Order: sequence, then C-alpha cells, then structure tokens
Amino acid sequence: MKEFINGLADRVLSGEKLSKEDGLKILQTPDEYLIDLLKQASKVREYYFNNEMEFCSLINAKNGACSEDCSFCAQSYHFKTPINAYSLVSKEEMLEGAEKAVMINANRYCIVVSGRRASREEIEKIAEAVVEIKQRYPVKVCCSLGSVDKESLQILKEAGVNRINHNLETSKNYFGKIVTTHPWEERYQTIKNIQEIGLSTCSGGIFGMGESDEDIVDLADTYRDLDVHSIPLNFLMPIPGTPLERSHNLTPQKCLKIVALFRLFNPKTEIRLCGGREANLGELHDLAFEAANCLMAGGYLTRAGREPGKDEEMVRKLERVLVKNGRNFSIHDRVGLKT
Repeated sequence: MKEFINGLADRVLSGEKLSKEDGLKILQTPDEYLIDLLKQASKVREYYFNNEMEFCSLINAKNGACSEDCSFCAQSYHFKTPINAYSLVSKEEMLEGAEKAVMINANRYCIVVSGRRASREEIEKIAEAVVEIKQRYPVKVCCSLGSVDKESLQILKEAGVNRINHNLETSKNYFGKIVTTHPWEERYQTIKNIQEIGLSTCSGGIFGMGESDEDIVDLADTYRDLDVHSIPLNFLMPIPGTPLERSHNLTPQKCLKIVALFRLFNPKTEIRLCGGREANLGELHDLAFEAANCLMAGGYLTRAGREPGKDEEMVRKLERVLVKNGRNFSIHDRVGLKT
C-alpha cells in the first residue's frame, strides 16, 4: 500500500490519469498512511498552484421557497426547516455583500439564489448589480442561479460575471436517491452551457449523504472529464427537518481522503473547501489544505462558518500567499483561459 501511495504524485505529474480502481484505493487508504497520502496530494498542489490560496465569499441573495426536494437542503419548501424565506435582495444589498467580501480578503464574490432556475427578471437585476460591483470593487464576480440557459448566461457574461457555479452534488448513479424533482442530466447540461458561452465553471459536491466510495470516485472522474476550473467540496451538515437530518457518515480522516482524491484526479483544478469543513474536519481541518488551495470564507448559505480571521491565521501558519484584489492565479490562466 505504501508503495502505491508514494508513487501517486509522480504518476499524476507525468500526465497519467489515475483509474477508478486507483481512486477506490485512495479512499480506502488505511489511516496509518494518511499523512503519506496528503504529502502526495500536496506535491501536486504545489506544482500547479505554488503556495497561493484564494478565499471566496457569497451572498444568499434569495432564500427558501425552492420547488426542488434536494434531501440535504434547508431551502426546499418540501421540508419544514428553521430558515426565513425571502425574495431577491436589492441591488444595494448585493453591493454591500461585495464590500464585505473585499473586507475579508475574498478574491471572488458569488451571488446565489434559491430555486430550480432564476427568472429573467432576476437575471437582469443581478446583471445590473454586477456592473456596479465591477466598477466599485476589486473582486471577481460569480453567480449560482440554478439551471441557467445560454441567453441568461450571455447577459451575465456581458455584465462582468466570469464564473458560474452549478454543482452536480453527487454521482449520476446516486443522484436520484437525493433529488427526485429534476434529473442529474439537467445539471450536467447546465455545466456544458456555461462552457459553451465561454464562462469559467465551478461545480462540486456534498459528501456524507450515504453515497458509496464508488459514487465519490465517479464524481471526481466526471469532473476530470468536464475539465471544470473549480471544484467546491462540501461535507454534510445535517439540517433539522430535512430527510438527512440524522446522517452522520463522515470522519475527519475520510474527509481528508476525499480532498486528496479530488486533487489527484483533478490536478490542475482549484479544489475549494466549503460548507461543513469546520464541523467535519475538526482538529484535522488545516491538513486538508495540503491538497486544497481555496476556501469559502465568511459563512455559507444557511449556516455560519468560522471567523475569517481564523482562516487568515491558518494561511500565515501554512506559509501561503493569499491571492486577492481580483487577481487570477489558476493553471487555466497559464494556458490562456482567464478564470
């Protein structure tokens, strides 16, 4: 096993694509070899991203009343959860969110709305806000708006949005056990739409929902085939009232193996730790950044995160450089695609 682990970075950096069987072995690494695995993932991260890290921040610009039945989500109207629903916030609130993002040294600011898809009116209001944000603040603007059509994507691109988030959440095989109101293929097609319009892609998943190791590897492999630019990794925080409220399937060690897997399967891609990183990684939290190079700071959609100052302290402790002021730094810039 140790020989297998110690050869991973060299195989990846030589251009070899690890197999699904390799992926399963990574996820099933005995804990005694976990540090060795992280060292291999760290070697790959350093090759493509040096010592740089990026923060992103979001605004929950429309909350709740969602028609979809995603089993992990507090915003579905199918479940009785402890949230306050509200319609799209004002332009002024979106601008305030951008200012807060800059204040916590976020390099990216994401405008997120609940629902299967944003309406054309919402798209136009968000685009209007983005124009002003780009005029005022040194931050990249992303959006997460559900299943967006190409015409809406073009409106957002012209306003100054340069990246769209749309998560596949889990494997194609397991998706139907988590969501029944729309198909996995719809999410996949949205990512293809984003790519065809020429926008940067951000797409990830949630772990701890009862998926198998095979499902986790399949998702990592799907993103490798799609060649997305950023993969946000979320670890389930069970929410009272949702079907997954009693799910506790993760250990800190398993979370670290998942992060390492996604780095080794997607070596040139930003690996971004998001919701649930604090609760699920616990005392091993900082070790995850041997493989990851980005994080979401300042809280999540319906849950608080840790104080941004703690993340900055971690950056200093790890001797990383925090990228900000709207700078690009991913491998995709080096090959000519601005992210």
